[in-house]
Amino acid sequence: MKILHLVFHPDLKSSRVNRVWRDQIAESGKAALSRDVYAEYPDFQIDVDHEQSLLLDHDRIVLQFPMYWYATPPLLKKWLDDVLTYGFAYGSTGTKLQGKDLQLILSVGGQEKYYSGFGPFATVHELMRPFELTALLCKMKYALPVWMLQSDTASEDVIRNYGKRWVNMIDDPMRSDPIAYLAGMDDTEPDLVG
Repeated sequence: MKILHLVFHPDLKSSRVNRVWRDQIAESGKAALSRDVYAEYPDFQIDVDHEQSLLLDHDRIVLQFPMYWYATPPLLKKWLDDVLTYGFAYGSTGTKLQGKDLQLILSVGGQEKYYSGFGPFATVHELMRPFELTALLCKMKYALPVWMLQSDTASEDVIRNYGKRWVNMIDDPMRSDPIAYLAGMDDTEPDLVG
């Protein structure tokens, strides 16, 4: 499995969480290519042909980003709009991503109660539903997203431990089938879905 790891963080150099995870994944050698997309496109002028060629050349697309105000960083939204075009990613002739995996890795700064699904609060799964629908539209396989809550106050050890978990699961072929993946987990395994 050839993995494309795209990191969308507006200031990755000063990031406590996403920089560490990016480094851990890149150093593991499991991703064929690991990229800091904000560093490549500081002016938000995305090279669509280049991005589409990278998508064509990989089997699993991993999008890593911090959640801001219950949403993605702006460049990730623009990347989705610009790169996943009609006739390429979806539509009657848009089958280029069919069968590829889409995996999300998120850092979430808020406390668990703000993502509980109770009262006015949505769960992280609910907030990431547009990605699941995007994968469906593009005929991709949507791997269960993974995240760390309270990333803004997490210790370096906790951050690194989550990063190790992401490295261990990033190339797991079972993640392409969430039902089978969850069925194969037992109670002693760490929770890899948030």
